[in-house]
Amino acid sequence: MTSLSHFDSDGKAHMVDVSDKPDTARIAVAEGHIKMSPETLSLIVEGRADKGDVLGIARIAAITGAKKTADLIPLCHPLPISKVAVDFTPDTALPGVYVRATVKTTGKTGVEMEALTAVSTATLTIYDMVKAVQKDMEIGGIRVALKDGGKSGRFENT
Repeated sequence: MTSLSHFDSDGKAHMVDVSDKPDTARIAVAEGHIKMSPETLSLIVEGRADKGDVLGIARIAAITGAKKTADLIPLCHPLPISKVAVDFTPDTALPGVYVRATVKTTGKTGVEMEALTAVSTATLTIYDMVKAVQKDMEIGGIRVALKDGGKSGRFENT
């Protein structure tokens, strides 16, 4: 079993020292979804939500969330993010919206947390934008779909 890098030899939490690691190109993709009624989904897709463009606002929130990850996750390193892309796929079979975020950087540590935060922030924003019409929406399935770069190489969550 590998040791947990966020704990020192005495078991105390600490920020991992990455100063000796080389800068490498890094990418992470995270995904998740928000389930809702078909009526709520139609409201979003047709642009009829009282608060405005739900997916447009959720995209901006996701980008902001990715950029603010180090402010939210105590031991996460602040990173120079070079790209955040967010895709939404409305799905009547769910029913709801699938969210996929891609984050890139060139740095000493990966951007999985930034991608996960982007998806989380997007789904929470969708909830906030339409909670007046449906309070029992369900957010789930948030996971790292892909990460690449650095010493550990490529990981694909199939």
